[in-house]
Amino acid sequence: MGVATGPLDMSDGKAPRGRARGRLQLILILLVVIGPMLLATGMYKLQFWVPDGRSYHGEMIGNGQTLADLGVQAEDARWQLLVSAPKGCAVDCQQLVYLARQINIGLGRDASRAAHALASVEPVSGDYLARLQSEYPQLQRYPLDATRYGALAPKRDEAQLWIVDPHGNLVLRYDARVKGKDVLNDLRHLLKLSNIG
Repeated sequence: MGVATGPLDMSDGKAPRGRARGRLQLILILLVVIGPMLLATGMYKLQFWVPDGRSYHGEMIGNGQTLADLGVQAEDARWQLLVSAPKGCAVDCQQLVYLARQINIGLGRDASRAAHALASVEPVSGDYLARLQSEYPQLQRYPLDATRYGALAPKRDEAQLWIVDPHGNLVLRYDARVKGKDVLNDLRHLLKLSNIG
């Protein structure tokens, strides 16, 4: 019975194939993890495959402008439906104030996550003030800085409706001809996506 004294050759070709297969799996895993990030970055930077459609009805304010930039000094930890009145609260403004309250009520169980407010340059008339106090007890009122508002708002002479997030960022803007159902749908969508407010 002899004992082998030379080195044993255990390679039958399986080890190199196994190593190559492991490398291939590693590359595939990296592609699955990093690939979508690279694709999304390329789509954003190069603006390709970006959908043209949109799911909101107002004008998106996506440049980080806040209530303070608009000329309103207000803090509320909820979403806000803010009516801006650069020239007294006339018929269009009053219609938007009514609409903002109806939208707030229309949120149902999420109504406590939002508030409605009026920001005006001039004080409202005595008659309208009495009406606001009796019919709109939850309405918040703020002064509006005409200079700052004029520099930011596209239709500076008209009453407008704004959706503002709990951090005070302007999200969407609507003119006085907006349909309440459209604003309600936009706000519901924002509340569904948001964990704040």
